[in-house]
Amino acid sequence: MHYQSTRGHDLPQHFSDILLGGLAPDGGLYLPAEYPQLTADELESWRELSYADLAFAVLSKFADDIPAADLQDITRRTYTAEVYANGRAGDDASLITPLRTLGEEGGSELQLLGLSNGPTLAFKDMAMQLLGNLFEYTLAKSGDELNILGATSGDTGSAAEHAMRGKTGIRVIMLSPHGRMSSFQRAQMFSLQDDNIVNLAVEGNFDDCQDIVKAVSKDAPFKALHAVGTVNSINWARVVAQVVYYVHGWLLATDGPGQKVSFSVPSGNFGNVCAGHIARSMGLPIDQLVVATNENDVLDEFFRTGVYRPRSAAETHHTSSPSMDISKASNFERFLYDLVGQDATRLGELFRSLDEEGGFDLSGTPEFERISEFGFVSGRSTHADRVATIRDVHERYGVTIDPHTADGVTVARRHLREGVPMLVLETALPAKFAEIVREALGEEPERPEAFEGIEGLEQRFEIVPADVDRIKAIIAQHTGR
Repeated sequence: MHYQSTRGHDLPQHFSDILLGGLAPDGGLYLPAEYPQLTADELESWRELSYADLAFAVLSKFADDIPAADLQDITRRTYTAEVYANGRAGDDASLITPLRTLGEEGGSELQLLGLSNGPTLAFKDMAMQLLGNLFEYTLAKSGDELNILGATSGDTGSAAEHAMRGKTGIRVIMLSPHGRMSSFQRAQMFSLQDDNIVNLAVEGNFDDCQDIVKAVSKDAPFKALHAVGTVNSINWARVVAQVVYYVHGWLLATDGPGQKVSFSVPSGNFGNVCAGHIARSMGLPIDQLVVATNENDVLDEFFRTGVYRPRSAAETHHTSSPSMDISKASNFERFLYDLVGQDATRLGELFRSLDEEGGFDLSGTPEFERISEFGFVSGRSTHADRVATIRDVHERYGVTIDPHTADGVTVARRHLREGVPMLVLETALPAKFAEIVREALGEEPERPEAFEGIEGLEQRFEIVPADVDRIKAIIAQHTGR
Protein backbone atom coordinates (compact mmCIF):
# COMPACT_ATOMS: atom_id res chain seq x y z
CA MET A 1 0.00 0.00 0.00
CA HIS A 2 1.51 3.29 -1.14
CA TYR A 3 0.30 6.80 -0.29
CA GLN A 4 0.34 9.99 -2.33
CA SER A 5 -0.45 13.64 -1.66
CA THR A 6 -3.59 15.34 -2.86
CA ARG A 7 -1.35 18.15 -4.15
CA GLY A 8 0.75 15.90 -6.36
CA HIS A 9 3.75 14.85 -4.24
CA ASP A 10 3.98 11.24 -5.38
CA LEU A 11 7.16 9.92 -3.76
CA PRO A 12 5.89 6.52 -2.54
CA GLN A 13 5.10 6.51 1.18
CA HIS A 14 4.11 3.61 3.41
CA PHE A 15 1.71 3.73 6.35
CA SER A 16 4.49 4.00 8.93
CA ASP A 17 6.14 6.81 6.93
CA ILE A 18 3.09 9.06 7.29
CA LEU A 19 1.84 7.84 10.69
CA LEU A 20 3.59 10.47 12.82
CA GLY A 21 3.06 13.40 10.49
CA GLY A 22 0.17 15.38 9.11
CA LEU A 23 0.58 17.36 5.92
CA ALA A 24 2.60 16.09 2.99
CA PRO A 25 5.72 18.12 2.03
CA ASP A 26 3.69 20.01 -0.61
CA GLY A 27 0.96 20.95 1.87
CA GLY A 28 -1.47 18.30 0.70
CA LEU A 29 -3.07 15.40 2.56
CA TYR A 30 -2.15 11.76 2.14
CA LEU A 31 -4.46 9.22 0.51
CA PRO A 32 -3.81 5.70 -0.78
CA ALA A 33 -2.75 5.52 -4.40
CA GLU A 34 -5.93 3.45 -4.75
CA TYR A 35 -8.56 2.34 -2.26
CA PRO A 36 -8.41 -1.35 -1.30
CA GLN A 37 -11.67 -3.10 -2.08
CA LEU A 38 -14.06 -5.11 0.11
CA THR A 39 -15.85 -8.07 -1.43
CA ALA A 40 -19.27 -9.31 -0.37
CA ASP A 41 -17.77 -12.63 0.70
CA GLU A 42 -15.12 -10.88 2.77
CA LEU A 43 -17.71 -8.74 4.55
CA GLU A 44 -19.81 -11.80 5.33
CA SER A 45 -16.77 -13.59 6.75
CA TRP A 46 -16.29 -10.71 9.19
CA ARG A 47 -19.71 -10.99 10.87
CA GLU A 48 -18.48 -13.01 13.83
CA LEU A 49 -15.30 -11.03 14.46
CA SER A 50 -14.81 -8.99 17.61
CA TYR A 51 -14.41 -5.26 17.08
CA ALA A 52 -10.68 -5.57 17.76
CA ASP A 53 -10.23 -8.27 15.15
CA LEU A 54 -12.43 -6.39 12.66
CA ALA A 55 -10.16 -3.39 13.19
CA PHE A 56 -7.16 -5.61 12.48
CA ALA A 57 -8.78 -6.91 9.29
CA VAL A 58 -9.59 -3.42 7.98
CA LEU A 59 -6.33 -1.80 9.06
CA SER A 60 -4.32 -4.62 7.50
CA LYS A 61 -5.43 -3.30 4.12
CA PHE A 62 -3.82 0.06 4.85
CA ALA A 63 -0.90 -0.72 7.19
CA ASP A 64 0.74 -3.65 5.46
CA ASP A 65 4.21 -2.54 6.59
CA ILE A 66 3.43 -3.37 10.25
CA PRO A 67 3.89 -7.09 11.04
CA ALA A 68 0.48 -8.74 11.31
CA ALA A 69 1.08 -10.12 14.80
CA ASP A 70 2.11 -6.67 16.07
CA LEU A 71 -0.87 -4.94 14.47
CA GLN A 72 -3.31 -7.47 15.89
CA ASP A 73 -1.75 -7.08 19.34
CA ILE A 74 -2.24 -3.31 19.08
CA THR A 75 -5.92 -3.55 18.06
CA ARG A 76 -6.65 -6.12 20.77
CA ARG A 77 -5.05 -3.90 23.43
CA THR A 78 -6.93 -0.87 22.13
CA TYR A 79 -10.49 -2.08 21.68
CA THR A 80 -11.47 -3.66 24.99
CA ALA A 81 -14.68 -3.54 26.99
CA GLU A 82 -12.70 -2.08 29.88
CA VAL A 83 -11.59 0.95 27.83
CA TYR A 84 -15.02 1.46 26.23
CA ALA A 85 -17.01 0.94 29.42
CA ASN A 86 -18.99 4.19 29.59
CA GLY A 87 -21.98 3.25 27.48
CA ARG A 88 -25.67 3.49 28.22
CA ALA A 89 -27.43 1.08 30.53
CA GLY A 90 -28.26 -2.05 28.58
CA ASP A 91 -25.53 -1.63 25.98
CA ASP A 92 -23.24 -4.59 25.35
CA ALA A 93 -19.80 -3.12 26.12
CA SER A 94 -18.09 -5.98 24.30
CA LEU A 95 -19.47 -4.65 21.01
CA ILE A 96 -17.42 -1.43 21.51
CA THR A 97 -19.82 0.45 19.16
CA PRO A 98 -23.28 -0.91 20.01
CA LEU A 99 -26.22 -0.21 17.71
CA ARG A 100 -29.47 0.99 19.28
CA THR A 101 -32.71 1.10 17.28
CA LEU A 102 -34.84 4.12 18.13
CA GLY A 103 -37.82 3.21 15.97
CA GLU A 104 -39.32 3.18 12.52
CA GLU A 105 -39.78 6.54 10.84
CA GLY A 106 -40.72 7.07 7.22
CA GLY A 107 -40.39 3.38 6.48
CA SER A 108 -36.79 3.40 7.71
CA GLU A 109 -35.21 2.10 10.91
CA LEU A 110 -33.73 5.12 12.70
CA GLN A 111 -30.74 3.88 14.71
CA LEU A 112 -27.91 5.25 16.86
CA LEU A 113 -24.40 3.85 16.45
CA GLY A 114 -22.77 4.35 19.86
CA LEU A 115 -19.27 5.70 19.35
CA SER A 116 -18.96 7.55 22.65
CA ASN A 117 -18.28 4.90 25.27
CA GLY A 118 -14.56 5.56 25.59
CA PRO A 119 -12.61 7.45 28.25
CA THR A 120 -13.70 10.95 27.13
CA LEU A 121 -17.29 10.09 26.10
CA ALA A 122 -16.79 11.20 22.49
CA PHE A 123 -16.33 9.42 19.18
CA LYS A 124 -12.78 10.76 18.89
CA ASP A 125 -11.71 8.03 21.35
CA MET A 126 -12.38 5.41 18.68
CA ALA A 127 -9.37 6.53 16.64
CA MET A 128 -7.30 8.30 19.25
CA GLN A 129 -6.85 5.31 21.56
CA LEU A 130 -5.51 3.36 18.59
CA LEU A 131 -3.24 6.24 17.62
CA GLY A 132 -1.72 6.36 21.10
CA ASN A 133 -0.73 2.71 20.89
CA LEU A 134 0.47 2.98 17.29
CA PHE A 135 2.62 6.00 18.12
CA GLU A 136 4.20 4.36 21.17
CA TYR A 137 4.90 1.18 19.17
CA THR A 138 6.55 3.09 16.31
CA LEU A 139 8.62 5.36 18.56
CA ALA A 140 9.85 2.41 20.63
CA LYS A 141 11.20 0.80 17.47
CA SER A 142 13.02 3.92 16.33
CA GLY A 143 14.04 5.34 19.71
CA ASP A 144 12.67 8.73 18.64
CA GLU A 145 10.45 11.23 20.44
CA LEU A 146 7.34 13.02 19.19
CA ASN A 147 5.85 16.38 20.13
CA ILE A 148 2.21 16.33 19.12
CA LEU A 149 0.78 19.74 18.23
CA GLY A 150 -2.99 19.69 17.97
CA ALA A 151 -6.01 21.96 17.68
CA THR A 152 -9.39 21.11 19.15
CA SER A 153 -12.89 22.51 19.26
CA GLY A 154 -13.53 20.35 22.30
CA ASP A 155 -13.43 16.61 21.80
CA THR A 156 -10.26 15.91 19.80
CA GLY A 157 -8.09 17.50 22.46
CA SER A 158 -9.35 15.52 25.41
CA ALA A 159 -9.35 12.30 23.38
CA ALA A 160 -5.75 12.90 22.30
CA GLU A 161 -4.56 13.80 25.77
CA HIS A 162 -6.22 10.80 27.39
CA ALA A 163 -4.78 8.53 24.69
CA MET A 164 -1.24 9.92 24.98
CA ARG A 165 -0.94 10.68 28.70
CA GLY A 166 2.00 8.85 30.21
CA LYS A 167 3.08 7.42 26.85
CA THR A 168 6.85 7.03 26.52
CA GLY A 169 8.51 9.45 24.10
CA ILE A 170 5.38 11.54 23.50
CA ARG A 171 4.43 15.09 24.51
CA VAL A 172 1.08 16.72 23.65
CA ILE A 173 0.73 20.49 23.11
CA MET A 174 -2.95 21.17 22.55
CA LEU A 175 -4.51 24.42 21.32
CA SER A 176 -8.15 25.15 22.11
CA PRO A 177 -10.31 28.28 21.64
CA HIS A 178 -10.41 30.14 24.95
CA GLY A 179 -13.90 30.23 26.44
CA ARG A 180 -15.57 28.32 23.59
CA MET A 181 -15.79 24.79 25.00
CA SER A 182 -18.30 23.37 27.45
CA SER A 183 -17.27 23.28 31.12
CA PHE A 184 -17.14 19.47 30.92
CA GLN A 185 -14.84 19.57 27.88
CA ARG A 186 -12.53 22.08 29.57
CA ALA A 187 -12.38 19.96 32.72
CA GLN A 188 -11.52 16.82 30.78
CA MET A 189 -8.49 18.52 29.25
CA PHE A 190 -7.32 21.09 31.76
CA SER A 191 -7.57 18.84 34.83
CA LEU A 192 -4.88 16.50 33.50
CA GLN A 193 -1.68 17.00 35.47
CA ASP A 194 0.60 14.67 33.50
CA ASP A 195 4.02 16.13 32.70
CA ASN A 196 3.67 15.30 29.00
CA ILE A 197 0.40 17.26 28.57
CA VAL A 198 0.45 21.01 27.77
CA ASN A 199 -2.84 22.91 27.32
CA LEU A 200 -2.88 26.31 25.57
CA ALA A 201 -6.13 28.31 25.47
CA VAL A 202 -5.90 30.49 22.34
CA GLU A 203 -7.59 33.90 22.20
CA GLY A 204 -9.59 33.15 19.07
CA ASN A 205 -11.77 30.42 17.59
CA PHE A 206 -11.04 26.86 16.47
CA ASP A 207 -10.05 27.92 12.97
CA ASP A 208 -7.36 30.19 14.46
CA CYS A 209 -6.00 27.19 16.37
CA GLN A 210 -6.11 25.03 13.28
CA ASP A 211 -4.35 27.68 11.18
CA ILE A 212 -1.50 27.80 13.72
CA VAL A 213 -1.08 24.02 13.56
CA LYS A 214 -0.99 24.15 9.75
CA ALA A 215 1.53 27.02 9.78
CA VAL A 216 3.86 25.12 12.11
CA SER A 217 3.44 21.94 10.03
CA LYS A 218 4.45 23.82 6.88
CA ASP A 219 7.70 25.02 8.50
CA ALA A 220 9.68 21.90 7.66
CA PRO A 221 12.95 22.88 9.40
CA PHE A 222 11.18 23.80 12.65
CA LYS A 223 9.01 20.70 12.47
CA ALA A 224 12.06 18.47 12.01
CA LEU A 225 14.13 20.17 14.71
CA HIS A 226 11.40 19.82 17.33
CA ALA A 227 9.96 16.47 16.12
CA VAL A 228 6.49 17.96 15.68
CA GLY A 229 3.66 15.64 14.66
CA THR A 230 -0.10 15.87 14.69
CA VAL A 231 -3.15 13.94 15.82
CA ASN A 232 -5.67 16.28 14.22
CA SER A 233 -8.20 14.73 11.91
CA ILE A 234 -5.87 15.27 8.95
CA ASN A 235 -3.75 12.43 10.35
CA TRP A 236 -4.36 9.52 8.01
CA ALA A 237 -4.29 6.85 10.73
CA ARG A 238 -7.16 8.60 12.51
CA VAL A 239 -9.26 8.67 9.38
CA VAL A 240 -8.67 5.02 8.53
CA ALA A 241 -9.38 3.96 12.13
CA GLN A 242 -12.80 5.52 11.73
CA VAL A 243 -13.48 3.44 8.63
CA VAL A 244 -13.70 0.45 10.98
CA TYR A 245 -16.87 1.57 12.74
CA TYR A 246 -18.66 2.18 9.45
CA VAL A 247 -17.98 -1.44 8.58
CA HIS A 248 -19.02 -2.52 12.07
CA GLY A 249 -22.22 -0.45 11.88
CA TRP A 250 -23.10 -2.00 8.53
CA LEU A 251 -22.53 -5.50 9.90
CA LEU A 252 -24.75 -4.82 12.92
CA ALA A 253 -27.55 -3.27 10.83
CA THR A 254 -27.72 -5.98 8.14
CA ASP A 255 -28.04 -9.74 7.97
CA GLY A 256 -26.91 -10.50 4.46
CA PRO A 257 -24.73 -9.40 1.53
CA GLY A 258 -25.44 -6.29 -0.49
CA GLN A 259 -27.97 -4.72 1.86
CA LYS A 260 -27.64 -0.95 1.93
CA VAL A 261 -27.65 1.38 4.91
CA SER A 262 -27.26 5.16 5.23
CA PHE A 263 -25.23 7.10 7.77
CA SER A 264 -25.99 10.54 9.17
CA VAL A 265 -22.85 12.24 10.42
CA PRO A 266 -22.65 15.45 12.48
CA SER A 267 -19.94 17.30 10.59
CA GLY A 268 -17.56 20.17 11.21
CA ASN A 269 -14.06 19.24 10.07
CA PHE A 270 -15.24 16.52 7.63
CA GLY A 271 -12.97 13.86 9.12
CA ASN A 272 -15.73 11.60 10.42
CA VAL A 273 -17.81 11.61 7.25
CA CYS A 274 -14.63 11.41 5.14
CA ALA A 275 -14.08 7.98 6.70
CA GLY A 276 -17.56 7.06 5.50
CA HIS A 277 -16.67 8.23 2.01
CA ILE A 278 -13.59 6.01 2.08
CA ALA A 279 -15.62 3.02 3.33
CA ARG A 280 -18.12 3.56 0.50
CA SER A 281 -15.28 3.88 -2.01
CA MET A 282 -13.95 0.54 -0.75
CA GLY A 283 -17.26 -1.09 -1.64
CA LEU A 284 -19.19 -0.99 1.66
CA PRO A 285 -22.88 -0.92 0.63
CA ILE A 286 -23.68 2.62 1.78
CA ASP A 287 -26.69 4.34 0.24
CA GLN A 288 -26.42 7.92 1.54
CA LEU A 289 -23.84 9.83 3.54
CA VAL A 290 -25.79 12.59 5.26
CA VAL A 291 -23.64 15.60 6.18
CA ALA A 292 -25.34 17.30 9.15
CA THR A 293 -24.04 20.77 10.03
CA ASN A 294 -25.05 23.31 12.63
CA GLU A 295 -25.37 27.06 11.94
CA ASN A 296 -21.79 26.96 10.64
CA ASP A 297 -23.09 25.52 7.41
CA VAL A 298 -20.15 25.82 5.01
CA LEU A 299 -20.38 22.13 4.08
CA ASP A 300 -24.14 22.15 3.67
CA GLU A 301 -23.84 25.16 1.39
CA PHE A 302 -21.33 23.33 -0.78
CA PHE A 303 -23.35 20.13 -1.14
CA ARG A 304 -26.48 22.12 -1.96
CA THR A 305 -25.01 24.77 -4.25
CA GLY A 306 -21.45 23.88 -5.25
CA VAL A 307 -20.11 26.99 -3.53
CA TYR A 308 -17.35 26.44 -0.95
CA ARG A 309 -16.83 29.59 1.10
CA PRO A 310 -15.13 29.20 4.48
CA ARG A 311 -16.14 31.88 6.96
CA SER A 312 -13.91 34.26 8.85
CA ALA A 313 -13.50 34.04 12.61
CA ALA A 314 -16.01 36.88 12.98
CA GLU A 315 -18.55 35.01 10.85
CA THR A 316 -18.19 31.68 12.70
CA HIS A 317 -21.08 31.20 15.09
CA HIS A 318 -20.61 30.09 18.69
CA THR A 319 -23.35 27.46 18.96
CA SER A 320 -24.77 24.89 21.37
CA SER A 321 -23.07 22.12 19.37
CA PRO A 322 -19.61 23.69 19.81
CA SER A 323 -17.46 20.85 18.50
CA MET A 324 -18.88 21.67 15.05
CA ASP A 325 -18.17 25.40 15.23
CA ILE A 326 -15.74 25.06 12.35
CA SER A 327 -15.68 26.97 9.06
CA LYS A 328 -12.60 25.45 7.40
CA ALA A 329 -13.05 21.71 6.98
CA SER A 330 -9.52 20.28 6.86
CA ASN A 331 -10.45 16.83 5.56
CA PHE A 332 -12.68 18.20 2.82
CA GLU A 333 -9.61 18.27 0.58
CA ARG A 334 -9.53 14.47 0.55
CA PHE A 335 -13.05 14.28 -0.86
CA LEU A 336 -12.42 17.10 -3.34
CA TYR A 337 -9.42 15.18 -4.65
CA ASP A 338 -11.68 12.25 -5.49
CA LEU A 339 -14.40 14.56 -6.82
CA VAL A 340 -12.02 16.10 -9.38
CA GLY A 341 -10.86 12.66 -10.49
CA GLN A 342 -7.68 12.69 -8.38
CA ASP A 343 -6.33 15.50 -10.55
CA ALA A 344 -3.80 17.28 -8.32
CA THR A 345 -3.43 20.15 -10.82
CA ARG A 346 -7.16 20.84 -10.79
CA LEU A 347 -7.25 20.59 -7.00
CA GLY A 348 -4.38 23.08 -6.81
CA GLU A 349 -6.42 25.52 -8.91
CA LEU A 350 -9.33 25.27 -6.48
CA PHE A 351 -7.13 25.90 -3.48
CA ARG A 352 -5.43 28.85 -5.14
CA SER A 353 -8.90 30.30 -5.65
CA LEU A 354 -9.63 29.55 -2.01
CA ASP A 355 -6.49 31.39 -0.90
CA GLU A 356 -6.84 34.35 -3.27
CA GLU A 357 -10.60 34.82 -3.51
CA GLY A 358 -11.90 33.21 -0.30
CA GLY A 359 -13.67 30.30 -1.97
CA PHE A 360 -14.62 28.58 -5.21
CA ASP A 361 -17.79 27.71 -7.10
CA LEU A 362 -18.34 24.32 -8.77
CA SER A 363 -22.02 24.90 -9.56
CA GLY A 364 -22.85 24.00 -13.14
CA THR A 365 -19.67 21.96 -13.59
CA PRO A 366 -19.43 18.24 -14.37
CA GLU A 367 -17.62 17.90 -11.06
CA PHE A 368 -20.59 19.17 -9.08
CA GLU A 369 -22.89 16.85 -11.01
CA ARG A 370 -20.78 13.91 -9.78
CA ILE A 371 -21.58 14.52 -6.11
CA SER A 372 -24.62 12.25 -6.27
CA GLU A 373 -22.32 9.41 -7.39
CA PHE A 374 -20.64 9.58 -3.99
CA GLY A 375 -23.91 9.40 -2.06
CA PHE A 376 -23.61 12.76 -0.32
CA VAL A 377 -26.61 14.78 0.83
CA SER A 378 -26.67 17.43 3.52
CA GLY A 379 -28.67 19.67 5.82
CA ARG A 380 -28.41 22.36 8.48
CA SER A 381 -29.65 22.26 12.06
CA THR A 382 -30.21 25.17 14.46
CA HIS A 383 -30.31 25.58 18.22
CA ALA A 384 -34.10 25.37 18.13
CA ASP A 385 -33.85 22.15 16.09
CA ARG A 386 -31.41 20.67 18.61
CA VAL A 387 -33.63 21.46 21.57
CA ALA A 388 -36.72 20.10 19.83
CA THR A 389 -34.93 16.92 18.69
CA ILE A 390 -33.40 16.20 22.10
CA ARG A 391 -36.87 16.57 23.63
CA ASP A 392 -38.60 14.50 20.94
CA VAL A 393 -36.10 11.61 21.04
CA HIS A 394 -36.34 11.54 24.84
CA GLU A 395 -40.14 11.57 24.87
CA ARG A 396 -40.60 9.17 21.97
CA TYR A 397 -37.83 6.67 22.65
CA GLY A 398 -36.66 7.28 26.23
CA VAL A 399 -33.12 8.10 25.03
CA THR A 400 -31.21 11.30 25.80
CA ILE A 401 -28.81 12.51 23.12
CA ASP A 402 -26.20 15.25 22.98
CA PRO A 403 -26.60 18.36 20.76
CA HIS A 404 -24.25 17.16 18.01
CA THR A 405 -26.08 13.86 17.72
CA ALA A 406 -29.31 15.89 17.71
CA ASP A 407 -28.01 17.73 14.63
CA GLY A 408 -27.44 14.32 13.07
CA VAL A 409 -30.95 13.09 13.89
CA THR A 410 -32.55 16.35 12.74
CA VAL A 411 -30.96 16.21 9.31
CA ALA A 412 -31.26 12.42 9.01
CA ARG A 413 -35.04 12.70 9.25
CA ARG A 414 -35.06 14.79 6.06
CA HIS A 415 -33.33 12.04 4.08
CA LEU A 416 -35.01 8.80 5.19
CA ARG A 417 -35.63 6.24 2.47
CA GLU A 418 -38.06 3.39 2.83
CA GLY A 419 -36.38 0.09 3.58
CA VAL A 420 -32.94 1.61 4.14
CA PRO A 421 -31.77 1.76 7.77
CA MET A 422 -30.49 5.21 8.80
CA LEU A 423 -27.61 5.03 11.29
CA VAL A 424 -26.91 8.28 13.10
CA LEU A 425 -23.38 8.40 14.47
CA GLU A 426 -23.69 9.27 18.16
CA THR A 427 -20.72 11.58 18.52
CA ALA A 428 -20.80 12.28 22.28
CA LEU A 429 -22.72 11.37 25.40
CA PRO A 430 -25.11 14.05 26.70
CA ALA A 431 -23.20 14.45 29.98
CA LYS A 432 -20.67 16.56 28.08
CA PHE A 433 -23.29 19.17 27.19
CA ALA A 434 -25.54 19.47 30.23
CA GLU A 435 -26.70 23.04 29.57
CA ILE A 436 -28.69 22.30 26.43
CA VAL A 437 -30.03 19.04 27.89
CA ARG A 438 -31.35 21.00 30.87
CA GLU A 439 -32.95 23.47 28.46
CA ALA A 440 -34.63 20.70 26.48
CA LEU A 441 -35.63 18.33 29.27
CA GLY A 442 -35.52 20.34 32.48
CA GLU A 443 -33.19 17.79 34.07
CA GLU A 444 -29.53 16.88 34.26
CA PRO A 445 -28.21 14.30 31.82
CA GLU A 446 -26.97 11.09 33.33
CA ARG A 447 -23.22 10.82 33.53
CA PRO A 448 -20.99 7.81 34.20
CA GLU A 449 -19.98 7.57 37.85
CA ALA A 450 -16.30 8.12 37.07
CA PHE A 451 -17.07 11.63 35.83
CA GLU A 452 -18.99 12.97 38.83
CA GLY A 453 -17.52 16.28 40.00
CA ILE A 454 -15.00 16.56 37.18
CA GLU A 455 -15.61 20.31 36.81
CA GLY A 456 -14.33 20.86 40.35
CA LEU A 457 -10.89 19.39 39.72
CA GLU A 458 -7.84 21.66 39.65
CA GLN A 459 -7.15 22.88 36.11
CA ARG A 460 -3.82 23.70 34.49
CA PHE A 461 -3.60 25.73 31.27
CA GLU A 462 -2.07 28.88 29.77
CA ILE A 463 -3.96 31.60 27.86
CA VAL A 464 -2.04 32.67 24.74
CA PRO A 465 -2.63 34.95 21.73
CA ALA A 466 -3.41 33.50 18.31
CA ASP A 467 0.19 33.96 17.23
CA VAL A 468 2.30 31.35 15.43
CA ASP A 469 5.61 32.67 16.74
CA ARG A 470 4.36 32.55 20.33
CA ILE A 471 3.33 28.91 19.92
CA LYS A 472 6.67 28.06 18.32
CA ALA A 473 8.46 29.61 21.28
CA ILE A 474 6.42 27.47 23.69
CA ILE A 475 7.22 24.33 21.70
CA ALA A 476 10.93 25.18 21.74
CA GLN A 477 10.77 25.83 25.48
CA HIS A 478 9.31 22.39 26.16
CA THR A 479 11.63 20.52 23.81
CA GLY A 480 14.75 22.39 24.97
CA ARG A 481 16.06 22.66 21.40
